[in-house]
Amino acid sequence: MSATTLQPPGLTGPRRWVQSLVTGLGRFLSGLISRITQSIETIGRSAQLAGEMVRFTVTDTVSLRLAGGEVLDQIWKLFKVTALPALLMAVPIGAEVSVQVGGVMDQVGANSLAGAASGLGVVNQGAPMAAGLLMSGAAASAIASDLGARSIREEIEAMRVMGVNPVQRLIVPRFIAMIVIAPALCIMIITSGVAAGLAISANVNNVVPASFWQSFGAFATPVDLIFSVLKAVIFAFIVVVIASLRGLEAKGGPKGVANAVNASVVLSVFCIFMTNLAVSQVQTMFFPARLA
Repeated sequence: MSATTLQPPGLTGPRRWVQSLVTGLGRFLSGLISRITQSIETIGRSAQLAGEMVRFTVTDTVSLRLAGGEVLDQIWKLFKVTALPALLMAVPIGAEVSVQVGGVMDQVGANSLAGAASGLGVVNQGAPMAAGLLMSGAAASAIASDLGARSIREEIEAMRVMGVNPVQRLIVPRFIAMIVIAPALCIMIITSGVAAGLAISANVNNVVPASFWQSFGAFATPVDLIFSVLKAVIFAFIVVVIASLRGLEAKGGPKGVANAVNASVVLSVFCIFMTNLAVSQVQTMFFPARLA
């Protein structure tokens, strides 16, 4: 009888376990490398799309070939789906910041600084983040669903066959519209949020309205407003790039459109939070808070 037949059957168990572990580890590493490669390729396509958007925006504006009617139509459509939610979000944001800050200020006996604390909170963080989340939720889904529906109906390919660039024809008007409405949304939220904070501070925390405005005016500077609007514009740029890329690459029928919309919203929210952190850090480093 050979030596192999005399080995107990249990000795092959550890070898199989090691072999399975090695195979599983290899599959994991292969999948990880594939995911990283796909992510890098997606970033590259996003950068290429962003470059084309900016290039066509500049060239069409200079050469007077920009579709003004389409731009105005997109401005109205996107503003219509974001303006009312912006006002509805601004009031609770301003009220919540005022309630939280007012309680702390009342405990330390600094009610006179309630305007500065709550107002700066709305201007620096609340307004641009609310505008970005609205654009990523309402505007991004509208852009991704429209372009995705065109993609699955092969309208995008038909435009390319006819020599029409879909970026120039479809995305540039939406890009300009988002850049236009972003500052408007941010300023609307700032106005409504600060007004709501003033109402809560005056009626709940017993803060004198004149003291609220005096402290807010003493600490809030034009730089704060500029950075707030700048954040909103950057968020709009990010939202358009992500939503347009996902819409153009939608495949698989209605399910593909739904996946494109879901991916555009999730990725936009994530990128907005990361961008807000980076821009806020730059503002804190180079433009620290001080008396106006």
